[in-house]
Amino acid sequence: MNSAGLLADAFGRVREAVRSAAEGLPPDDLNARLDDGANSIAWLLWHLARVQDDHIADAAGTEQVWLAQGWSDRFALPFEERATGYGHSAEEVAAVRVDSAEPLLGYYDAVHERTLEFVAGLNGHALDRIVDEGWSPPVTLGVRLVSVLADGLQHAGQAAFVRGSLQRV
Repeated sequence: MNSAGLLADAFGRVREAVRSAAEGLPPDDLNARLDDGANSIAWLLWHLARVQDDHIADAAGTEQVWLAQGWSDRFALPFEERATGYGHSAEEVAAVRVDSAEPLLGYYDAVHERTLEFVAGLNGHALDRIVDEGWSPPVTLGVRLVSVLADGLQHAGQAAFVRGSLQRV
């Protein structure tokens, strides 16, 4: 398996986890928070999609799907339109609400499609390209992609935990 195939498989696993966490849930469950300081499934999945979208667009030199395909307007959240959820307060987390899983899954699927288009042409040498000089050592594309994958799997797992907790009650 080459680098592109490995990355496509890994991002496919994030997609499976996202869908598993949200499909079939009513709005009350998607928007529920286990306590006032906890993240909802809606926020977790929105956030992981926003981070993936932001980081892939930056690495690819393209516009974010969030902006280019009008997802920002569809969600109509009370944040700056490039917000990814990083550093959100409990009140901001509570502001991410959906009427169904459809917008969360639709947005994530669009980000996933763009991600697969980007990784399709990557090889081992491309992964060595520096994409962020703001760290020591500077961040390579390979490290950035692994970070996005780890973040996505972690947040999808958290959403699955919330789903399981809500369904136990």
